[in-house]
Amino acid sequence: MSSIKQYMQYVKPYKWKIVWTILIGIVKFAIPLLIPLILKYVIDDIIGHDTWNAEEKLNHLFWIMGGSFIVFLVLRPPIEYVRQYLAQWVGNKILYDIRDRLFDHMQKLSLRFYAQTKTGEIISRVINDVEQTKNFVMTGLMNVWLDLITILIAIGIMLTMDVWLTIVAIILFPFFGFSIKFFYGRLRELTKQRSQALAEVQGHLHERVQGVPVTRSFALEDYEQEQFDMRNKNFWNKSLDHTTWNAKTFAVTNTITDLAPLLVIAFAGYQVITEQLTLGTMVAFVAYLERVYSPLRRLINSSTVLIQSIASIDRVFEFMNESYDIVDRPDAKDAGRVKGAIDFDHVSFQYDDDETAVLKDVDLQVAQGETIAFVGMSGGGKSTLISLIPRFYDVTGGAIKVDGTDIRDFKARSLRNNIGMVQQDNILFSDSVAVNIRMGNPDATDKEVIQAAKAANAHDFIMELPQGYDTLVGERGVKLSGGQKQRIAIARVFLKNPPILIFDEATSALDLESEHMIQEAVEKLASDRTTFIVAHRLATITHADRIVVIENGEITEIGSHAELMEKKGSYYNLYQVQHLDD
Repeated sequence: MSSIKQYMQYVKPYKWKIVWTILIGIVKFAIPLLIPLILKYVIDDIIGHDTWNAEEKLNHLFWIMGGSFIVFLVLRPPIEYVRQYLAQWVGNKILYDIRDRLFDHMQKLSLRFYAQTKTGEIISRVINDVEQTKNFVMTGLMNVWLDLITILIAIGIMLTMDVWLTIVAIILFPFFGFSIKFFYGRLRELTKQRSQALAEVQGHLHERVQGVPVTRSFALEDYEQEQFDMRNKNFWNKSLDHTTWNAKTFAVTNTITDLAPLLVIAFAGYQVITEQLTLGTMVAFVAYLERVYSPLRRLINSSTVLIQSIASIDRVFEFMNESYDIVDRPDAKDAGRVKGAIDFDHVSFQYDDDETAVLKDVDLQVAQGETIAFVGMSGGGKSTLISLIPRFYDVTGGAIKVDGTDIRDFKARSLRNNIGMVQQDNILFSDSVAVNIRMGNPDATDKEVIQAAKAANAHDFIMELPQGYDTLVGERGVKLSGGQKQRIAIARVFLKNPPILIFDEATSALDLESEHMIQEAVEKLASDRTTFIVAHRLATITHADRIVVIENGEITEIGSHAELMEKKGSYYNLYQVQHLDD
């Protein structure tokens, strides 16, 4: 399905409002078409009347102008208001629907997509491109039709006045149509290129704003200025290409629309001089020319706007048509509240078909309530393995089962409702502490939020903040320390109360005091839950029921801390390297 057809699916629910907007607009645009007729009547039938005296002429002028003022002062303003209100309501409601659908779409896209796409480019499509599509409704589905109908009405009135003069007035229309077809085919592609260049600028800018501390610490201001200038210049060049072609379009089409009135004035002047046409008819005809060619010029502008909006529609639906990596099966069932027994049944995984496998034949059975720690060198596949449990990615070989059921047979959202995750770099939103904790359960009471914070050893430091639980934490929690962010992340998992827990490097970047407080909270949280811990600091996982060593995507050792130390294999060597032995 083309992007225009897809866009029309969002327009369809409001088709009758659009029809009413056009009908009301016809009345609104038709009223000013009375002015040339009024002008003709005043010149030919009042001023030019041979038998009326001055008083009679003034009396007729009073009545005709009095009626005209009533139409323009009483009738036209409310019509104008209603048309504008309806048009804006429909345009903005369609944008609301599209952005709402896009946000839902964004939440279903895989982590693979976000790993390959800049955040700024996504924002550009959701904000800038969607906003541009509004012109397709306002201009293409409303104003273009109104301008065309205005032109047809004006030409119809002109034909009743003088057929040959009307033909002279529209004789250049075919040249106008040809120029539009010639120029606007190229303009759509240029517009799309300019939009993409702008998205690249926004993507780079978004990334660099987040990375300002890195820029400052490495004194990279000059280098980053050059990098931004390169992308900014590319956008400028694309804009210049677009502007140049647009200027050529206007130069040609406006020349055509400027020639037509000259032809009419010449021919009408000849007819008046040879007494084939009245002066009032000539004046009215010239006035109608403006009523014909003014909408025609607007159609030129509308064509440019439409090309830009269609290019934006292409970009919006290119994003909206991005396929999902994780899709619920048609017969997928709700997971409900699981017990937490997990079976990694000969699991293999690779991110792309042309890449080597990250995990190879991982076979592991985890009992309900058991704590499993994954250790090994960086890049071995630990974090990848645990990301398969909530189906951030799907296995490419084997299966992961929860309580004996393949997790692909569950609805993904219901599965994730049973899982609580705490990562090394937890994302906090630029809202209050309470709101961030309540992410674990949006319906939780204030009392439950405080209880969760106390369980996570977070309550004391929260109460020391300027506004306590109402303190804004800043973007990504920038106003809090690493340990404080981790404790808030743990608090929201307490609030969620899931049967399965995943801790991915939750304490690796913290000082010893913070690590101790978080370790205490983790052990409290993990009680009676199936828990997976990925850790580099081996001292934090010695309490685990079993420790699993993963090397190059394969399990090489399994056992308790004591068993693996006695075995003196890979785990023993890692432990020795960290100088943690007694």
